[in-house]
Amino acid sequence: MSNAVAPSLIQDENFHAVTARLLSEQYPLDGGPRNNPKASRNPFDYVEYGLGIAPEQGELIYLLCRWLRTKRVAEFGTSTGMSTLYLAAAMRDNGGGIVIGSELVSAKAAAARRNLRHVGLSVYAEIREGDARRTLRDLGGPVDFVLMDGWLLNEGPSLARQVIEIVAPQVRIGGYVMSENAEPDFLEFVRDPANGFLRLMLPIKVGAELCVKVV
Repeated sequence: MSNAVAPSLIQDENFHAVTARLLSEQYPLDGGPRNNPKASRNPFDYVEYGLGIAPEQGELIYLLCRWLRTKRVAEFGTSTGMSTLYLAAAMRDNGGGIVIGSELVSAKAAAARRNLRHVGLSVYAEIREGDARRTLRDLGGPVDFVLMDGWLLNEGPSLARQVIEIVAPQVRIGGYVMSENAEPDFLEFVRDPANGFLRLMLPIKVGAELCVKVV
């Protein structure tokens, strides 16, 4: 069986130079909060790290957004912009659209904006600074695709659950929600038929879930 890497759907050398750099800056040596239970859970302790998605996940969200012909996308957890780049590239290649991202840490929001500028994708993204429970409350119209990849809390309702309750009414029927962490209370929400989603686990990362709004 061949182990060759599949060619990217995005034919842009500058794009791949920037995403390769971001990939090299993703995690601290101790693995960070997702891979090390003893690591700090304070998001401001990880200003220098992206904590973002892998390129194969980026290719998937790019493909999904192209297939859906997305025009409005929301992102919970922009970080330094790895996923935002793939989403914005899809908006560009769809002929226009906007990615509305939310990032709590101002330095990371600024880094995401710089990375978007370096690839010429700034016009397709709006990075909102602050708590996503506030910044994503009004997305300006029906949303085609949502990426949920925000911070993990130590206790209480997860941020993913709190954010999906705010965002779900704004997702159009036929729109998609992709979760990176599959927090139990987030899954409880999307598995409840009353909330109008069908979902399946994706075999690309432990905890990755894809949901489609059907009602």
